[in-house]
Amino acid sequence: MTSSASFGAYLRDRRARLDPVTLGFSAKRRRTPGLRREEVAQRSNISPTWYTWLEQGRGGAPSSDVLDRLAKGLLLTEPERDHLYMLALGHPPEVKYRVSEGITPRLQRVLDAFEYSPAIVKTPLWDIVAWNKAAAAVLTNYGELAPDQRNILKIVFCTPHIRQMQVDWTLLARSVVAAFRADVSRAGASAEIHQFVTELGARSPEFLALWQSNDIQQQGEGTKRLKHPAVGLIELEYSRFSVEGRSDLGLIVYNPSTDRDLQRIRKLMAIPYSDAND
Repeated sequence: MTSSASFGAYLRDRRARLDPVTLGFSAKRRRTPGLRREEVAQRSNISPTWYTWLEQGRGGAPSSDVLDRLAKGLLLTEPERDHLYMLALGHPPEVKYRVSEGITPRLQRVLDAFEYSPAIVKTPLWDIVAWNKAAAAVLTNYGELAPDQRNILKIVFCTPHIRQMQVDWTLLARSVVAAFRADVSRAGASAEIHQFVTELGARSPEFLALWQSNDIQQQGEGTKRLKHPAVGLIELEYSRFSVEGRSDLGLIVYNPSTDRDLQRIRKLMAIPYSDAND
């Protein structure tokens, strides 16, 4: 099939899956399941003639605005919308930043299943929106921070005791800023980035200098070494993952590198947080 024919077939398939009654249309005198073409056109705010042409592989490539209206009219999920773009234009939609709405209880249970592996969920601006007990014990007790301070960059550059725990803070700082730049460049959040950089740069000249260096670095996996005041050196191997269906969220899991590191995490989690950080 040609790309236009595949695009049309996908529209027909998605249209056939919609329940007219649920969407406020009559179920009478329908020869096929789903919505009629003119009903999808009405929901998508485009002309019925053009919608018919799109299903028939005619009319040329639709604009991004039309694709977004079709996705809304057909109640497409985010992955389905991405597929619609790929069929019509050959590339996914431009990323548009959105404020994270938090995580589902199911995803929190995934985090909690990592009993001795610190795990966090972050937004494109690196705000921490979820974590497990191991992360609170080993990395930072995010629950004790004000919500607007639960940010990886703010913690790295503006929290003295976290800085003291790093084996090589300078290397860490350079690495996280370069990786942060790579993340936010894909987030479509230019206004939010400018505000964030301005505010953090005013608090930390070191961050501002590193940001102005324009370094970019992908950081899918690596090693993190901490000098914890209660248990000594802890070495962690971390991996980063996308959260399927949530382009606004990323998951980072830190696994103890050796059995010695595992035992130190076990010991640390058995200590009340206030005592562990004295």
